[in-house]
Amino acid sequence: MDWGLGPFAKHPGNPILAPTQAGWESHALYNPTAWTDGEQVFLLYRAEGPCAFPGRSFTSRIGLATSRDGIHFERQAAPVLEPTEWYETPGGCEDPRLVKSGDTFYLTYTAYDGKVARLCMAVSPDLRQWEKWGPVFADEAWDAYFPQAEYPQTPRGWSKSGAIIGERVGGRYWMYFGDTHIWVASSEDLRHWQIEARPVISPRKGYFDARLVEPGPAPVRLPEGWWLGYNSADENLRYAFAQVLIDPADPCRVLRRSETPLLEPTRPDEQVGQVPQVVFAEGLAQLGGRWLLYYGMADSRLGLAIAPTR
Repeated sequence: MDWGLGPFAKHPGNPILAPTQAGWESHALYNPTAWTDGEQVFLLYRAEGPCAFPGRSFTSRIGLATSRDGIHFERQAAPVLEPTEWYETPGGCEDPRLVKSGDTFYLTYTAYDGKVARLCMAVSPDLRQWEKWGPVFADEAWDAYFPQAEYPQTPRGWSKSGAIIGERVGGRYWMYFGDTHIWVASSEDLRHWQIEARPVISPRKGYFDARLVEPGPAPVRLPEGWWLGYNSADENLRYAFAQVLIDPADPCRVLRRSETPLLEPTRPDEQVGQVPQVVFAEGLAQLGGRWLLYYGMADSRLGLAIAPTR
């Protein structure tokens, strides 16, 4: 390809992180986001462990791990984000995506109350102490764009997977979100968001992304435009990871789109697990002349794929 990132090669030591024998990350560990200061990689990942709430065996929390080489990580003993609010219990805090703007880290994550998934946001100065801002979209705002007559199978308020451009484009911030189509919303302050009327990326019949699409890591600025990686599933719910190139001046305009995946489930621990046939990437960092792509393996473990920078 003459655009985008890749090709990515899976690290031979995968999984690079796996569940522990006991505690809050004992059931599964997957779907990480990443950030680097140029010397270390900081990984925020979804972990499942015993649930303290009735009616559910496991709940999700978000943990933090750090690494000097992007491969070997040291985990923090306790989660940095765990369910405390009504919209997070009993399911928990899932699937983080991270961007830094100015001196503040902005984390989007999925809060799951057991019936409805809601895209939420938290902010931090240091990746360790987080202030929750709550759901990104009020249910009333959701109603205006996802009327029940058009989306009868989608619970009211359902939203997921927010990937934010960390700088202003055309005077506003932009976020890609959604787990069927990919929609875009814009904001003046990174807190209050206005949804655009139409999705920017939709499933394609007959392709690896025929069933659904949803954003991956925070977009990256390349010379030719904004790079957005996205997760997808085909009609058999086999998940793969691909990429699009977005107009640098118009976040609603897609210039190029993958004809084939960047990453797909080929290893046994990607094909068999809590959810089979899944690779799901949410974390990307550039360190030491390489792109490091972090992904979930069958919703059970955490893997790494590496590509050279151009």
